Amino acid sequence: MNLIKRMVKNIGLLNVGKIVNLLVLLSSFLFISCEDNRWDPPEISWNVDPRLEMDSNEYYHLKIDTTRWQTLHRFSGGVENIEDGSPVESVRFEWESSHYWYLGDTLGYVIKRGLTDELEYVNYDTVYVTNFSGMEVPTINPASYSNGDGEFNQMFAPVKSMRGDTVEVSVYRLDYYGELEGLRFYVVLD
Repeated sequence: MNLIKRMVKNIGLLNVGKIVNLLVLLSSFLFISCEDNRWDPPEISWNVDPRLEMDSNEYYHLKIDTTRWQTLHRFSGGVENIEDGSPVESVRFEWESSHYWYLGDTLGYVIKRGLTDELEYVNYDTVYVTNFSGMEVPTINPASYSNGDGEFNQMFAPVKSMRGDTVEVSVYRLDYYGELEGLRFYVVLD
């Protein structure tokens, strides 16, 4: 019986010691968490270079390749920290264009190839990719991010039936505080 009384007494003291240790630990977290650990985001500046010639009306001009369905062109830009001029990585930019086009029924095709006994390639079947009729295709991708050098790029791909049109391109970003900042420019498709 004495053994049981001693065990209960020891367990009770042991639990009190654990509780005191826990209270000391929790109060230290309270003091540590009261420090001001806010991170102030850097102020940045950014620009877009359409990489096209500009006319006197500040419209850019892109020559449409009429021998192909789409003309591919890359827009570029840069992001830097205003304070020290260092590049800023992983800044997201949203892109929009005023123009888009619709797919017909056939998206394209896949040519199946194989090797002959003489190790020459031969085409033995063509499979058409269908059921895409009416799908809307934008002329610009929706987003891009800056890389470690502070550079970002975006592909623009108008189609030959847009020749003669003027496309409005918008690029914008949300800053760290949720404020929207952006710019727009115009591209004449010659």
